[in-house]
Amino acid sequence: MISNATLRDEIRDYWSARAPSFDAAPGHGIATPGERKAWQDLLIRHLGPGQGGRALDLACGTGEMSGLLCDLGYQVTGLDWSEPMLGIARAKAWNAGRAITFRQADAEITMEPDASHDVLLTRHLVWTLVDPAAAFAEWRRILRPGGRLLIIDGDFVSAGRAARLLNWIERRIAPGSGGSSDPDLAAQHRSILRRVHFHDGARAEVVAGMLHSAGFTKVTVDRGLGPINRMIGRHAGFLHGLKRQTQHRYAISATRPAR
Repeated sequence: MISNATLRDEIRDYWSARAPSFDAAPGHGIATPGERKAWQDLLIRHLGPGQGGRALDLACGTGEMSGLLCDLGYQVTGLDWSEPMLGIARAKAWNAGRAITFRQADAEITMEPDASHDVLLTRHLVWTLVDPAAAFAEWRRILRPGGRLLIIDGDFVSAGRAARLLNWIERRIAPGSGGSSDPDLAAQHRSILRRVHFHDGARAEVVAGMLHSAGFTKVTVDRGLGPINRMIGRHAGFLHGLKRQTQHRYAISATRPAR
């Protein structure tokens, strides 16, 4: 059968199918006050307090990071390609009394106005990008001069020996813990991963270099995610927390030049 669906459409459909169980995965939903505080500390370290600034949460998913930005004092828009994800995000914001705008759009082609946001945030998006160079240029366009970008991501593909061993043990102890337990969704994930740009893994130094090429300055790689990993480990179990510590996880902050 011939399909006219693009890779971006397949990515949207995959995460739409994952939406109902998305927050149950450690590191997706924020499970405890300690984990929330650890995430907030990271955001403040790189983005500072909101003070009414405009923030765009790219590929916001179920809105966990959007909520953190709102609580820090930002005027927040959450953007995602998946309507089921946005439905959950809207319900969360409503229940928490947070004034967050959510909009359906592709994070690589945002349709946002030029220089319309003070900060941009992405969590676990870059490794799935189809065309990261174009996406980074787009993000630079919609940031105001002097605005900040924060990428939170990792290499979830080329795991080292320790991570592979821990993955194997975790799957034996808790089948499905590494992702969807649905075999069709797992196969779809593998198919998508083979075709995205970072199919061999999104390494921090490569992402940072591409940000430089896109015209960002003050590009800084932060590997200090230990507090977040420890808080997740306390909830999800020692083994998962240890696995996170062995993975190539990072935050990268960058600035659109003032001129």
